[in-house]
Amino acid sequence: MVYFCSALDSSWLNQVECWFSILSRAALRGASFTSPRQLRDAIDRFVKVHNQKAVPFEWTKAIVHPSRPRRLYSDLCK
Repeated sequence: MVYFCSALDSSWLNQVECWFSILSRAALRGASFTSPRQLRDAIDRFVKVHNQKAVPFEWTKAIVHPSRPRRLYSDLCK
């Protein structure tokens, strides 16, 4: 067994997670495969089509304004 650590702010890992999310939503969700070969072929077809129009992920950071803690649940809606 091999253990490895990655930094908590590993943006490359976030990009990999985004790509697999796109893959699963666009090519795999709802699909049924009877063999590993069919799965591999579906992934390969997706990659071939996706790479024709692929663009780099654009990362942005939202501005978060700090606020004081809310005492009651009903205060969260205000």
